[in-house]
Amino acid sequence: MSQAPTKLAGSDLAQITPHAALGGEASAAINGCAQVTDALAKLEAGGFLVEATRLMAHALPKREAVWWGCMCAGHTAPADLPEADMKCCRAAEDWVRQQSEASRYAAWTLAQASGSQTPEAWTAIAAFWSGGSMAPEGQPAVPPQPHFTGLAVAGVIGLAAVRGDVTRRDARLRRFLESGRNIAVGGPGRLPPETG
Repeated sequence: MSQAPTKLAGSDLAQITPHAALGGEASAAINGCAQVTDALAKLEAGGFLVEATRLMAHALPKREAVWWGCMCAGHTAPADLPEADMKCCRAAEDWVRQQSEASRYAAWTLAQASGSQTPEAWTAIAAFWSGGSMAPEGQPAVPPQPHFTGLAVAGVIGLAAVRGDVTRRDARLRRFLESGRNIAVGGPGRLPPETG
């Protein structure tokens, strides 16, 4: 018997669905679902893989969602990944390990310096949008909306899924969903670097 995805249990499906941009057909596919896990299963079974990853990005707690983004970005990262992108992902992982204002702002600084165009940069943005303030340090606080981390992680997943060879998208999304489910039950969700 498989372990229940306890880290998804606290997510309110009705509350997160509007932020996941599911679209009409995907929304119809999960009509009647009360639990996130049921909705994810129906979306995946119906071939709504992009939508399932968006829902997962919003359903996981912020710390786990950022980690998931890092795992997925690393899976499709090219061998010659620029140093700026490596630094972004490391900063996001540092935030996962120790959620501090210093690590959050460090991630933001690196994302901005990188140009914010890659999955790795968006992992750093996801960490920055996890809480605190979006204003520069020392300025009046401007808290991010609660769903911003999910939006950034969904962006990571979308970019990572089509990096390089777009024909691998669906297979990658399925691997990403497996990783997310593993993280949801307390696993590391690690994905080996893609080969070939």
